[in-house]
Amino acid sequence: MAKNQRDHWGSKLGFILATSGAAVGLGNIQRFPYITAQWGGAAFFFVYLLCVLLLGLPLILVEFSLGRHARKNPMHAVASIKPRGVWKYFGLLGIATAFFILSYYVVVAGWTLGYSFQILGGKTLPIAEFSANPWYCIPAAALFQLISILIVGRGLKQGIEKLSKILMPLLVFLLVGLAVRSLSLDGASAGLEYYLSPDFSKISPEAVLFALCQAFFSLCIGEAVLVTYGSYTRKQDNLVASASYIALFDTLIAMLSGLIIFPALFAFGEPVDQGIGLIFNVMPQIFLKIPYGSVFGFGFFAILAFAALTTCVALLEIPSNFLMETFGWKRKKAVWVVGVVSYLISIPSALSNGANQFLSDISIPSLKIQGFYGMMDFFWGSLAMVVGGLGLTVFVAWIWGSEKASKELSFGCPFFKKFGKFWGFHIKFICPLFIILILCGLFLV
Repeated sequence: MAKNQRDHWGSKLGFILATSGAAVGLGNIQRFPYITAQWGGAAFFFVYLLCVLLLGLPLILVEFSLGRHARKNPMHAVASIKPRGVWKYFGLLGIATAFFILSYYVVVAGWTLGYSFQILGGKTLPIAEFSANPWYCIPAAALFQLISILIVGRGLKQGIEKLSKILMPLLVFLLVGLAVRSLSLDGASAGLEYYLSPDFSKISPEAVLFALCQAFFSLCIGEAVLVTYGSYTRKQDNLVASASYIALFDTLIAMLSGLIIFPALFAFGEPVDQGIGLIFNVMPQIFLKIPYGSVFGFGFFAILAFAALTTCVALLEIPSNFLMETFGWKRKKAVWVVGVVSYLISIPSALSNGANQFLSDISIPSLKIQGFYGMMDFFWGSLAMVVGGLGLTVFVAWIWGSEKASKELSFGCPFFKKFGKFWGFHIKFICPLFIILILCGLFLV
């Protein structure tokens, strides 16, 4: 695709909401609460906020600056600056990461769709039973993937941007409404105290590591989304302000999810250490104990589905855009090919939660990983993201040059020139150190 023919976001708001939608997903609403409960409650939340500010925001700017400067997909963006060498393969790794994350993320996204309709009937299956039934999870994933394909196939402005302008405000509205309802329950104050009154004696090195990982993964760093979405912006767009809004919005969604879940758990005397089953096993039981609970429960799981959809749309866009730019494919062809192939790859993940013994039992004992789904999540949702994020950070800071990246960010934000040297030092030394810490922790924790 020629540089002057590249598509643009229709508005600054559309860019912010679309990128926020890519970042806001099941990790914010489903994963964040049970990780918070596991690693110290309010103290963990405080450390997480520091990680978003000190690590997440600077790295968003790294990927945005590269994307807008080159105005290409991640691999071609790196190659346009450094044609020879291995660096372009870090961009390709990001594209592959988005593709393979989509191939198993859509499975859990399908669960949210299934639970949305189950709870309207006044009863839900335990997640172990639902996920082990291929007649539930495989069609649900297929439906979710089809919806994503139809949206991305409509293009940047009419598909992704239009969806984000509708779903993201609706997502916030539903979350606020459910948070108000949860906080109004008798006994909810104990949950609010647990969530917002930190006990720093509960902080451990492992807790800090998980907070770093949560911030890293929640903000889509290292999976090519930020580079690609940044490449659709114009020179006059203020990327620094946009990155700040995105980090703020992403954190707000995570915070609101905690305000829904923890007050409700304490109000009904449920334990907080439920792990991944916290959302799918405990929350339906809580909703069905309150007036109009099936309606509130449907709203909650609809929120999960909305959040998952905005992420799936972003993950589908990345490899589709790569095929369009590399091979000159039309958008609909690229989207359908990526969507169908990634769905076929999702089937083993869908069967690895009890439906197929071999896929469920396959494991890496030394890393405490079991099941094909778990292995995909580790290799692509953890290892590949971190390696890709580290590679792009080092490339921008040392190979392209932090000074050039800072100059790119100053377009649309002249004020950034005052902080360019500080940001450059930060991405050269501080951010790589943190990322290496995450990478080491994936094997040591």
